[in-house]
Amino acid sequence: MELTIHARNLEMTDWIRQYVEKKVKRLERYLPQARELRIDLVHNETRAAADRYTAQLTMWANGQILRAEESTGDIFASIDAAVDIMYRQIERYKGRRYQNRRRNAAANAVYMETAPPLLEEDEGEEEAPRIVRVKEFVAEPMDPEEAIEQMELLGHDFYVFFNPDTKSLNVVYRRRDGNYGLLQPQIVI
Repeated sequence: MELTIHARNLEMTDWIRQYVEKKVKRLERYLPQARELRIDLVHNETRAAADRYTAQLTMWANGQILRAEESTGDIFASIDAAVDIMYRQIERYKGRRYQNRRRNAAANAVYMETAPPLLEEDEGEEEAPRIVRVKEFVAEPMDPEEAIEQMELLGHDFYVFFNPDTKSLNVVYRRRDGNYGLLQPQIVI
């Protein structure tokens, strides 16, 4: 498994790197088909001491993405808590995967983040909202139930996927009442 560690506003010491590698080796035992793991460690300049250090783990395995994030007052506690959340994510993923064998044919997801070019700002004017992040991804073919499972694994409120039944891109989303919605766009010419 390829391990990538990124630190922001935080000095990456050998002690932190060794601690992360030790914790991650245990994750690899539970999900040996994982091909990549990215760990983002961030020191936030917040007033609340309990949320100063954030650890976010993102794992790619068989075209599925598992994510865990935790913020605490200590970087090591954040890493431990995020790894514990990832254990639970792996258990949920493996349970669903073995119950539904169709999941083995998932495609590889490719994510690319690009930043828009910097715009010159006019002083004195209020800045209008703008696009600050662009993501490109492979829309995997799956049915709406599988898309809901993937959305829950990621911890997001919506998920874009290719529906082979309608031969179009669809979106599933979590409604405020706890149920789910499905958006099926229609092109009018």
